[in-house]
Amino acid sequence: MIYDITPLVTKDLPVWPGSKPLSRSLECDMKNGAPVTSSSLTATCHLGAHVDAPSHYSLKGETIETRSLDFFIGKCQVIRVDVPKKSYIHYSHLSGVHAPRVLFATGSFDYTRPSFQTDFSAIDPKLMEQLAELGVITVGIDTPSVDLYATTTLDSHQMALRYNLTLLEGIDLRGVPEGFYELIALPLKLKGFDASPVRAILRSI
Repeated sequence: MIYDITPLVTKDLPVWPGSKPLSRSLECDMKNGAPVTSSSLTATCHLGAHVDAPSHYSLKGETIETRSLDFFIGKCQVIRVDVPKKSYIHYSHLSGVHAPRVLFATGSFDYTRPSFQTDFSAIDPKLMEQLAELGVITVGIDTPSVDLYATTTLDSHQMALRYNLTLLEGIDLRGVPEGFYELIALPLKLKGFDASPVRAILRSI
């Protein structure tokens, strides 16, 4: 079975305040007599389901095209957590971590609402460190960021940098049972970019 964990990308998909939402322009259109339809898009590279590159939070960090594909394909664990909005997920909320890629389902952000919600849950920086010590290489969450909205120090991002973790943000885990899956979430090979949208899926093992 395949679970598509990618929010539908539309012009109304909420993006981080100050970022560019999706827009489409047509260069040619079969409806107007052209032999083909061809269009271009403009949007933040942190659009919906996306992977952060270390260059997003470090001047010396790798850009997205240099990241190993091992981060984006392989066994993962979906963990559902019950934490209040605007609060962190801590290790005490978990019953165990048994895969190198972990996706957290918080249910604290609704991608079907056009307005950006700032009260989503996030991942405690200490938990990022603990996950790395357990052999985790990729951390995902169903919110726009692993850090709380109001933070300016981005401590969880900085822990990802310290331990070479890859961050998968903005995924949609509604309807996905807890358990183990194969994750496939390949970023585009964008030279020099700080992130890339992905078509993220989970495949039953």
